[in-house]
Amino acid sequence: MSSIDRRDFLKGGAGAAMALSGISPNILMGQDDRTVRIGIIGVGGRGRSLLRLLLRRGDTVVNAICDINPEAIQRSVDMINEAGAATPTQYLNGDEDFRNLVQRDDLDAVIIATPWLWHTDMAVAGMKAGKAVGVEVPAAVTIQGCWDLVNTSEQTGIPCMIMENVCYRRDVMTVLNMVRQGLFGELIHCQGGYQHDLRGIKFQPGAEFGPGARGEAVWRTHHSITRNGELYPTHGMGPISKCLNINTGNRFETLTSTATKARGLHNYVKAEGGEDHPNADIRFKLGDVVTTVIKCANGETIMLSHDTNLPRPYSLNFRVQGTKGIWMSDNRSVYLEGVSPEPHQWEPFSNYSEQYDHPLWKRHTAESEGAGHGGMDFFVVHAFVESVKRQIPPPIDVYEAASWSVISPLSERSIATGSSPMHFPDFTRGEWSRRVSSFAHTDEY
Repeated sequence: MSSIDRRDFLKGGAGAAMALSGISPNILMGQDDRTVRIGIIGVGGRGRSLLRLLLRRGDTVVNAICDINPEAIQRSVDMINEAGAATPTQYLNGDEDFRNLVQRDDLDAVIIATPWLWHTDMAVAGMKAGKAVGVEVPAAVTIQGCWDLVNTSEQTGIPCMIMENVCYRRDVMTVLNMVRQGLFGELIHCQGGYQHDLRGIKFQPGAEFGPGARGEAVWRTHHSITRNGELYPTHGMGPISKCLNINTGNRFETLTSTATKARGLHNYVKAEGGEDHPNADIRFKLGDVVTTVIKCANGETIMLSHDTNLPRPYSLNFRVQGTKGIWMSDNRSVYLEGVSPEPHQWEPFSNYSEQYDHPLWKRHTAESEGAGHGGMDFFVVHAFVESVKRQIPPPIDVYEAASWSVISPLSERSIATGSSPMHFPDFTRGEWSRRVSSFAHTDEY
């Protein structure tokens, strides 16, 4: 099979028009017989979970993998061989070996699942090499990095999809379906966040982290030492952004962020390693709870919460509120004025989950069984592969990758300047009011 030439497609008249509007021509394209040839950069825990889903498909082949950890490479090779697939070419010769992988002529796409600081450089390299890019979250950690993604995609005509799996969580897709059918009326306010006790992930047993540790403790903890802001916005923002039509008729305008004092990680080090542990002297910059408020062009507000350093149950803190009702994820409840049985009383969200279950979930329930994070990992991988195979813009595109990821550096700037308002860049260069969403409509794959 010849390489899928997305650059020619997107630079052509039909492709350019589709990219501008956001419309997916999947029904017309329908090229389901094509095989997508993929390289994976980063085959640690997250990369291997994505690899496992690719190996379940009959329309993908993994020709190359890259990681600086030989153990991660070998575990991935074993997975591929156990699945009956050919051994991929392996790239593990230092930090920059990914540049050799993206130059291969037997790849249509690359998926990036590495530590955050590498995401932008790897995505840019992939697009410049003509490979469709699927990048894990966040896609960038600086404002310039966000512009680099957008500029490279526009200049090359190569798409970049941010692999935000929570956009496909079953309950939030049900709510999106309800929003689109008008059950909540005109949306007024939404909430989301990343509220997840990560102390046991940021540290190994004995309160160790850094180069000698394993997993995310090798790199993630460093962000808590050097940065103070909304460091992980996309899980909370992705689904909310889809409900509010961000970059497709609406946009983020301004942001303010406020951070509490930092106590959680210091106390954890002392509890796990003792008062005299060397890491007990570290001054962590990240506030334990960071609250960010965003104002949208159409008048809505959004509140994000980042809370990873204190003891707490997991929550993405979703809330969707409009002129006719409200949904709250934490209490799994909904209230619709004139519809709910009792005025001013919550009713179970389960009363609506079957009736408004999104068509994509109804279509792919069986295929999503066993996929990570309750099945939503299947959908994000499926969306990326199908967009490459059909040569169409991905349903979560580079403008969303930039708009969601830029929340982090803007939040850091706001906190550093006394919670001053920060203005969002318009990554669409004014096209946000004319673009049309292609995400999770009934004709999507």
